[in-house]
Amino acid sequence: MTEAKPAKEKIPAGENACDYCSGKCCRYFALPIDTPDSRRDLDFIRWYLLHDQATVFVEDDDWYLLVHTECKHLLPDNRCAIYEIRPQICREYKTDICEYDDDWTYDRYFETPEQVQEYIDAVFPNGSGKSIRSPKPELLPVLA
Repeated sequence: MTEAKPAKEKIPAGENACDYCSGKCCRYFALPIDTPDSRRDLDFIRWYLLHDQATVFVEDDDWYLLVHTECKHLLPDNRCAIYEIRPQICREYKTDICEYDDDWTYDRYFETPEQVQEYIDAVFPNGSGKSIRSPKPELLPVLA
């Protein structure tokens, strides 16, 4: 049985969080995308999700394409094989703001094209101009 990784605040002073981590930061990249404001824009997002290992998330009203793919220089011990010549984005990444504890949540998270289609149908009326929601029921008569 493998030992559970310690919470970040339990890592001994002077030790590096990367010594205990699964290398999550090296197993994806996220790119900002334009905020969709039409059915067509959302259909492009649906198209993104027709591709393996792609998801879309929204955080603080910003939309991102998230590609789940491992860096080709990630070693089996979750260290970087090109640490001394790693890209600037990696150099600027700090462990005090990393995903070590895996407790992040997003405002919206889409994993499948069907989820995006459901969102499209909820946000934009269908082609007839009518909402997909049931009509509002009439008020019940008040009994005297």
